[in-house]
Amino acid sequence: MSIPTDGPADPAHTGPLAPPDVLTLSKPLFHDGAEGRTTGRWDSWDTWDTTHGHWRKLISTDLFAPRTDASPEDRRRLSYQRLRAVNAELAAPERLAADPRGLAALHEWTAVVDAATSTVAGIHYNLFLGSLLDDTVSPPRDLRPYLSLDHVGTFLCTERAHGNDVAALETVARYDRKRAEFTLDTPHEGAAKFMPNTGPAGGPKTALVAARLLVDAQDHGVFLFLVPLRDAHGLLPGVRVSALPERVGSPVDHCVTSFDRVRLPRTALLQGAHGRMDPDGRVTGAVRSPRRRILHAIGRVTVGKLCMSAATLGGARAALTVAVRYAHTRTISGPVLGERVVLAAHRTHQAPLLRGVATAYAMTFLHRAVTERWLAHEAEERAEAERLVAVAKGWITWQARGITLEARERCGARAMFPVNGLAEYPANVDGAITAEGDNLAVWCKAGSAMLFGQDLAPAAGRATGREPLTDPAFLRRLVAADERRWHASARDELRSAPGGDPLGRWNAASASALRMVEAHAVGRAADAFTAACAGVPHTATRAVLRELCALFLLERIEPRAGTLLAEGALTASQVVALPGTVRELTARLAPYLPELTEAFLVPEEYLSSLPMLTEH
Repeated sequence: MSIPTDGPADPAHTGPLAPPDVLTLSKPLFHDGAEGRTTGRWDSWDTWDTTHGHWRKLISTDLFAPRTDASPEDRRRLSYQRLRAVNAELAAPERLAADPRGLAALHEWTAVVDAATSTVAGIHYNLFLGSLLDDTVSPPRDLRPYLSLDHVGTFLCTERAHGNDVAALETVARYDRKRAEFTLDTPHEGAAKFMPNTGPAGGPKTALVAARLLVDAQDHGVFLFLVPLRDAHGLLPGVRVSALPERVGSPVDHCVTSFDRVRLPRTALLQGAHGRMDPDGRVTGAVRSPRRRILHAIGRVTVGKLCMSAATLGGARAALTVAVRYAHTRTISGPVLGERVVLAAHRTHQAPLLRGVATAYAMTFLHRAVTERWLAHEAEERAEAERLVAVAKGWITWQARGITLEARERCGARAMFPVNGLAEYPANVDGAITAEGDNLAVWCKAGSAMLFGQDLAPAAGRATGREPLTDPAFLRRLVAADERRWHASARDELRSAPGGDPLGRWNAASASALRMVEAHAVGRAADAFTAACAGVPHTATRAVLRELCALFLLERIEPRAGTLLAEGALTASQVVALPGTVRELTARLAPYLPELTEAFLVPEEYLSSLPMLTEH
C-alpha cells in the first residue's frame, strides 16, 4: 500500500484510512528537535540522519549481526568489541558524553541488536566519562586512556546491602593528611559493590567508586573516587572481583567488587558544587547535608534514566516490527476447508499488536519531549525536570515490558528461541526497569514530591454526550480528570492519617499517589503525541496519527469509565459506546500495521537475519 507524498487527503476519513507514508512519518517519529540547528556538541551531527541515522547504519554492519549462538563469554567480549566500534565513529568522544540527546540515540539503536553494548556504552560514556567531565573544580585530568578506550570506564555505586538507598552506602575512603591520599575500603560483605561490569572482558578498566569521605572521625557523605581496577596484566593490588551468576538477557560481565586498603592520590576525589576538599582535609560546598551530597555526586543518573528509557524504546519497536512482519507471513488454516490465511487476518491477533504500536508511538514522542525538556531546563527548574525524567523512565520501561511480552507471545513457539530476536527483549527491559533507580522507588519519590509541590490537574467539566470519543483533545481532558481525582485522594489520605508516623502517612496515601503519577505520565505522553501529529505536514498521515493517538487514550480511559461517569466527565451513553469505538478504530487502523511499524526503520539487515522471518 502507498499514498502520494503530496496533495490533499480527506481529513474526515469517511472511507478507509489512507495508509501513512513512511518517509513522511519517519521524520516526525524520530525527529529530536535538533534538525536544522547547530548544537556545538556534535559538529555536524545535529540532524536526524546523523544523530539517529548514523547509529542505525552502524548496527546494520556485520559486526552487529546477531550472535545468539555464541557462548555468554564470547558475547561479553563481543559487546566490548562493539563498544570500540562505536568509539571509532566518534571524532571526539567527550562530545557524546556531554550530549544527552546523542547518548539516548546511541542506546535506542544499539539495544535493537545487543542490549549489552547499550549497557557498557552507557556506563562508559555517561556515568564514567560524563561524571569526569562534569568535575570542573579539580585540576584537569588526563582523559586520553578513556577517550581512546585503552581503559574502559565503569561505575560502582550500588552495594549488596544498599540499592535505592544510596545515601546509606558503606564503602569508605579515609583521608590521610600527611600522605595526602585516601585509603579505599570495603568494611564488610554488605558494602561490596554489586553488578558493575568489572570482569576481565574488555581489557583494562578504571572505575568511579561511590564511597563515604571520612576525614578524621567526620563523615562528609558520599563522593565519587577515580579508581584503577585492571591493567593489561589483571587486577590491581587490593581490588577483589568475583563474577556473578549468569542472568537473563544479553550477557554483561556483572561482578561483585570490593576493596582492601587501596591507596589513592588526593586527586582521585571528584569535586563539584556539592563539595570540595582542600589539602588539609577541609570540606566545603554549597550542599551542606552529607545525606544529600550523593544525589549531586551521582547526578549523571538522570541522563542514565533517559538512556535506559531509550534502550527499551528501541527494543519495543523492534519487537513490534518482528511480530507484525511475522503476522503477515505466517499462514494458518482458514474458516473454509483448504483455505490458508495469515495470522494478521484475525482481529484477535491484530488488536494487541495495534495497541502496542499505538503505545510505542506515544512512548517515543514522550521520550523526545522529555529529552528536550531536560536539555532546556533552567537551574531553578532542575527538580521538576529530574522528576519528569524519572516519571517518563518508569512509564516507558513498564510499557516496553508489556509490548515485548505481547510481541513474543503473538509469534508463538518460534519466538522463544533467541535466534529469532524476540526472546531477550523482555529480560533486557527488566534490567532497565531496575537500573538507574528501581521504577517503583523513583515513582514513589516523584509522587511524594507532586502531592503538594504541584497543582491539581484541570477538572474535565460535565460531559454533554456530544463530545466525539475519537477526539484526542476530549480524551486528554478525561486523563487530566483521572489524575486530578487521584491527586486529591492522595492529599486527603495523607492529611487524614495519624500524625507522628511519616511512613504510616505515606503508606495511607501511596496507592493513590502512584495512580496519580501514572495518569500524569499518560497525559504527558498524550500531549507529546498530539504535538507530533500537529507537526506532520501530510494530511492523511496526520489523520492516521490522530486516530492512533485516540486509540492509545481510549485503551487507558475504558478501565476508568465508571469513575469518570460518576464524576460526570462521561455520560452513560458515552460509556456504553466506548467498546464499540475501540473496535471501530481497531478495524480502521489494523490494515496499516505494516506501514506503521515500517516507520520504526528497524534495519533490514537485522530483520533478514532472523530465521523466523525468512524461513517459511
